[in-house]
This record gives sequence, C-alpha cells and structure tokens, in this order.
Amino acid sequence: MSTTKGTFSEFVFSAMPGFDESSFRKLFAQAIHLKTIVIHCFDPRAVEIPEVVARHFPGEIYPGENVIDEAGNRVGHTRTLFPVSVAGGRAVAGLQSISTMEHLFGFENVVVVHHSFCGATSFTADGMLDAYKHEHGVDISGAYDRGSISISDFESSLKYDVDLVRSSPGVPAHVNVYGFFYNIDTGELTEVVRDVPSSGAE
Repeated sequence: MSTTKGTFSEFVFSAMPGFDESSFRKLFAQAIHLKTIVIHCFDPRAVEIPEVVARHFPGEIYPGENVIDEAGNRVGHTRTLFPVSVAGGRAVAGLQSISTMEHLFGFENVVVVHHSFCGATSFTADGMLDAYKHEHGVDISGAYDRGSISISDFESSLKYDVDLVRSSPGVPAHVNVYGFFYNIDTGELTEVVRDVPSSGAE
C-alpha cells in the first residue's frame, strides 16, 4: 500500500500550528515523569522484568495509566519507568533510546537486566557470525559490537553493558547505571553492578 507524503500530518506534533520545539520539550517533560529506563531481553519468559525492577526502586510507577484531557485525548501517562526490550537485554541496542528519552523527558537511572537461561547464552559471537555468513552469504562481523553479541558469563556481560552505557557520550554523566541479573524461574532480582556518580542518589 502506497501513501503520499503528509497523509498523516495531522498526527505529527511538528506539523501543528505554532509548533515550537523547545516548548514541546517542556510539555513532554510535564506529561511524562520518566525516572528510569530498563533495558531487558525480549524473551517472553522475562516479560515481568520492568514490573520487578519498579518494585525494587522506591517511588517507581509501572505499568501506570493514561492521563486523559476533557476531550478524551491521551495527553500524558503516570508511568515513571520505561522498558526497552532488545535481544539479550544488551545495552548497545538501547543507547539511541537513552539519548532520545533524555532529549524529550530527562531521567535518573538506566537499569540493564540480563536473565537466566537467555538465548544469548546458547551461542558464541563467532558461532552466530559464521552461521549467518554460511546461511545468508553476508558477512555482518563489522556491523555490530562483538562484545554485545552473546553472553558467556552474566557478571562479565553486565559489567560490559554498564561500562558501555557509562562511556557513551549520549548518556548524561549524572545518570545512575545499574546491572541486574533476573532469575526467570524464581523471580529473584540481584544487583550485580552499580555505577552511581558521587552526587547521585542511591
């Protein structure tokens, strides 16, 4: 199905009369009070990770509910914790989302969660890259961060990802960064890595 440019322009913020980017940023920050970004695996067995993390951090609201104006429009949300669901819960896939969320809302914490018996522990980086080349005839070895492709040890993978988030220029220096391990069978959440600036909250 083809569409012409502008077909859905009435639903684009920047197409609204009197649009001003800085004003809209302030409106976004008022409409959604984001505190924490959670990067976790898209494995459906681990779908409860955001809710478990929200219970761990006092004051977090998840899943929350929509804020409705007098006309019935959804103008905000009470959620304070936002999940970013990616393969293996690897931080590299969430970096652009972190920068975007900072631009629109601002936030305090980034939480990376890896879980037990994740599919990313069933192969090596070389194994995946070699198989892809063999099966599809394409070398993707230069397309991705090699250290983020698979997981062989959870302590190492969480430290790697927390360091990756901390070193990214797209992550504000004041943000607290945590790495957690989640047991999908027991529901236990264990803090493995913590990188909190000296002025940051515990």
